[in-house]
Amino acid sequence: MELGIAADIAIILVAALCGGLVAQRLGQPLILGYIAAGVLVGAFFGDFISDPHGIELLAEIGVALLLFALGLEFSLKELQPVRRIALIGGPIQIVLTMAWGYGLGVLLLGFDPQSALWFGAFISLSSTMVILKTLAAQGTTGTLASRVMIGILIVQDLAVIPMMIILPTLGNLEEGLPQLALAVVRAVVFLFGMIFIGTRVMPALLRAVAGWGSRELFLVSVVALGIGIGYGTYLFGLSFAFGAFVAGMVLSESDYSHQALSDIIPLRDVFGLLFFVSVGMLLELDYIFANLGLLLLVVLLVMLGKAVIFASLTRAFGYGNAAPLIIGLGMSQVGEFAFVLARVGVSEQAISPDLYALILATTIVTMFLTPFLSRLAVPIYNIVQRYRPRETLQSFNLTHAVLHDHVIVAGYGRAGRAATRVMQRVELDFVVIELNQRVVEQCQAEGIPVIYGDATSATVLDAARLEQARLVLVALPDAISTQLVVARIRQLHPTLHIIARVADIDQLHELRQFGVTDVVQPELEAGLELVRQVLVEYHIAPTAIQNFSDSVHHEFYAPLFADVPHGPHGKPHAAGNQRSERALQRLVNRSLETEWLTLPDNSPLVGASLAASAIRQRTGVNVLAVLHDEELISNPAPHYIFAAGDTLIILGTLEQRRALVELMQTHLERHPEQVAHAMGEHAGA
Repeated sequence: MELGIAADIAIILVAALCGGLVAQRLGQPLILGYIAAGVLVGAFFGDFISDPHGIELLAEIGVALLLFALGLEFSLKELQPVRRIALIGGPIQIVLTMAWGYGLGVLLLGFDPQSALWFGAFISLSSTMVILKTLAAQGTTGTLASRVMIGILIVQDLAVIPMMIILPTLGNLEEGLPQLALAVVRAVVFLFGMIFIGTRVMPALLRAVAGWGSRELFLVSVVALGIGIGYGTYLFGLSFAFGAFVAGMVLSESDYSHQALSDIIPLRDVFGLLFFVSVGMLLELDYIFANLGLLLLVVLLVMLGKAVIFASLTRAFGYGNAAPLIIGLGMSQVGEFAFVLARVGVSEQAISPDLYALILATTIVTMFLTPFLSRLAVPIYNIVQRYRPRETLQSFNLTHAVLHDHVIVAGYGRAGRAATRVMQRVELDFVVIELNQRVVEQCQAEGIPVIYGDATSATVLDAARLEQARLVLVALPDAISTQLVVARIRQLHPTLHIIARVADIDQLHELRQFGVTDVVQPELEAGLELVRQVLVEYHIAPTAIQNFSDSVHHEFYAPLFADVPHGPHGKPHAAGNQRSERALQRLVNRSLETEWLTLPDNSPLVGASLAASAIRQRTGVNVLAVLHDEELISNPAPHYIFAAGDTLIILGTLEQRRALVELMQTHLERHPEQVAHAMGEHAGA
């Protein structure tokens, strides 16, 4: 008995696992391993695949699930800042890229005009799957550049529908135009229907299923909605994947979108794996070896042309910093919908087998190169910055007379906004540097001193009085932009204190090489505070809680102070010296710490005054404050009388604090053994 497609899936999954493991070990995105695995399966194990067409159909489910998940993550509010470039720049990009492809087809490849137009349509599309996977691997899915890319990708995906109708009828436009008009009507009817279903039927259905308390049934409901609506869209004469995306987008406005997305991600990844492997299986190695020179030339010209078009459009729509390079290099590949168009062209006998093989190979090779090219944005941007002309600056609510010993805040997102609010309360002087015009207008309305410009620009930093600043707070969510800002500041001011926000330990290592002084990881700090609240509820002693927090901080931030980078001739780099001083300061702080101790009823200190107890003389500990009946008494007077239940806030070394514990001669809180154990670990550290 033959297993048929079940055996095919087994072979593909095993090959994908091997390819993914190799890619992971080499530090590359998993999609590269999946595509490479597909190439090997197609070249050496193709005879074992009994139903390639069935695998392609399963791969289309992967595309639909990816777009369904993308729709769930889609937010009109988040895409509001990029709607202009998406809705206007997207169609312009498609037209320009088709013109570039038409020119290559006629002048370089010798195609007839109709085939050249097909070639232009193929290369005008970028890959949603590759770009999303690449953004996720780089940790940049929440940046402005990623929103621009997603917005343009949505427009490209929508453009596939008219392309599939118009291109096969180039020889007979009288027949094609009515079909296009019918498709537009269908799309409008579908969207209005989905608005009704998505706001009335889908939330009610998911609410009922969630009320039954079955996680499995909820998952089945989510998948059925995404795939079922996609299939219904296909029967309606539109794209299967487009329907799944719209279903996810409508569902994203409901209260169940987060759980739906959480449940759908594993299925999306598995079926997406089938897509990438099936793409690799389509590549014919014999064709590549026979036309290697031509293929490499086409890949180079296609990716270069698309990169220039995307970067130029991005810059023309007012996006600066590294965004044009990130978007240009990130979207320079040919997308998966080129396969769909190519199948239509072959079935309609509108393109030749050679053109089909060329576009197939070009698409796969450009997909494979995308993760590598995306990493070139930073070094290329650094080179461009050297020759960048001085820019016109705009500043608001800014009095240069107060810009001395101040804080420069690069980025006014959630972290930057929270930091400036605290600085306003304690009356610290600061200035914000922001490149988003809408955010600048918001700062202007709130009376926040702000400079419109790129924080990597020497001109902008000079306007913010970098030389007179006390420190720079880099609160940008984009890892690449953070590196660029830190590198430029360190170049202009080698000893300035720089505090940067980091997403993970990998970014911490990278920023350490760029010369950052200190870092903050928001999720780590939030997690520690949550755990602190839990431990307080369990009546764990404050000392144990503090020691636990110190140990976690030490483990995470230790790489920042592990060693000191050296400059030319073996001399320590200025930033490295500063980080060494910072490490020493942390070491001193860890040896001289505050602690909270509560006086038991039978303590010999109860009833004695601060002067009579002679705590400072007998133990070396300083009593900073006393918490008495929920009243905090700072710097208690010598005549203060200690009472049972008073909490002493003390400062001293570990030995000094232990001496006070012995003086109290009783237990601390409810868990003295945990306190002693924590102190012992702390002493060992």
